[in-house]
Amino acid sequence: MAQAESAGCAIAITRSDMVRWASATFVGARHILTLSARGSPLLDAWLAGLRDAEFSLRGYLVAELVVMGTIRDGGSVTATVEVLTVEDR
Repeated sequence: MAQAESAGCAIAITRSDMVRWASATFVGARHILTLSARGSPLLDAWLAGLRDAEFSLRGYLVAELVVMGTIRDGGSVTATVEVLTVEDR
């Protein structure tokens, strides 16, 4: 993720799941991402700012993003992020 790198955080997406989603007016998907990284104040700040971050996804908008939780184990951090995307028509 380029945004993490520009914030000084090297992260890896270790798991990714997606379920299609639709309402009466929108079509999109709900994504669950598991991220791993070395723990640092920069990582903490990046995770805290994810909810308000702007994303450039061709054909989609990020409607909602929530950091569901983090697990710290020694110097490693695993974070679970849920993202709702909708088609940008």
